[in-house]
Amino acid sequence: MKIAFFDTHPFEKEAFNRANSNLLHEIFYFEPRLMETTASLAQGFPCVCAFANDRMNASTLEILKAGGTKLLALRSTGFNHVDLQASARLGMKVMRVPEYSPYAIAEHVVALVQTLNRKTHRAYNRVREGNFSLTGLVGFDLHGKTIGIIGTGRIGKVLARIMTGFGCNVLLHDHQCDEKFANETHCHYTGVEEIYHAADIISLHLPLTPDTRHFINADTLKKMKRGVMLINTGRGALIDTKALIDALKSGHIGYAGLDVYEEEEGIFFQDLSGLILNDDDLARLLTFPNVLITSHQGFLTSEALSNIAETTLLNVSAFEKGGLLTNEVKLKGQW
Repeated sequence: MKIAFFDTHPFEKEAFNRANSNLLHEIFYFEPRLMETTASLAQGFPCVCAFANDRMNASTLEILKAGGTKLLALRSTGFNHVDLQASARLGMKVMRVPEYSPYAIAEHVVALVQTLNRKTHRAYNRVREGNFSLTGLVGFDLHGKTIGIIGTGRIGKVLARIMTGFGCNVLLHDHQCDEKFANETHCHYTGVEEIYHAADIISLHLPLTPDTRHFINADTLKKMKRGVMLINTGRGALIDTKALIDALKSGHIGYAGLDVYEEEEGIFFQDLSGLILNDDDLARLLTFPNVLITSHQGFLTSEALSNIAETTLLNVSAFEKGGLLTNEVKLKGQW
């Protein structure tokens, strides 16, 4: 099938070309993000492959439909950037990658935690400048600390196993409790309020839905233990950024590690080093010495990229052959 890839990055091409070597789809890579002003590039393509920060609103989808697009193949797990009501109305199928290497994300959480804790980034810069002072670099033992993991899908469970290896007390929260897993790993499920009260570290692993938008807000931040470390590798809008900034300024939140940001669209995945950063909230976050931001790179391992490429292209093949669309995204109530 002829596929138009949008928002293409060099690190993806090798994985997709390798995965396509036996499937033989016709792949055309486009650098621009998919949005209303670029959708016409997909004229004549029955399939469009979109990335996490592409904007697939009704206007964009109508242009794609007029150009002959029948399938939106998302190379991401989340699908909150797609207007599913519009795609259903237009008769366009939407497919996603429901899972890929959970180790990539979970291990990135640990990288954020330990970098913030042991201040490795600051130590690296000091030594590069010939400053070998240890002042201001004191961290803490992870052993014996309590970590709250909110969301226990595959990533949350992998993280739980890793943190038990550090000797942490692991608290879990999810609307569906897996007590068998909890018993096997000596973790235990509890209410989110207990996590706020007890956890030294909180890591978010929730999908973004209307119910979870600003899951962490001014009220919930106040309930957390003073000095808590907050990690978000899920979706940026799980956290109310302005409320987080206020909590950091007051010292109530001790550390923040963010691989996602609620207004990252148009910023993350881009080289803006020669430009003025016009996002005041992001600019403010970057001034805090106890905040570490990475540019949505948690998924960026060779294993995860291979998984994403293989699943995405197999989704396209299933659609092309008229087979079972196991990874189709549907509106609630659709069958």
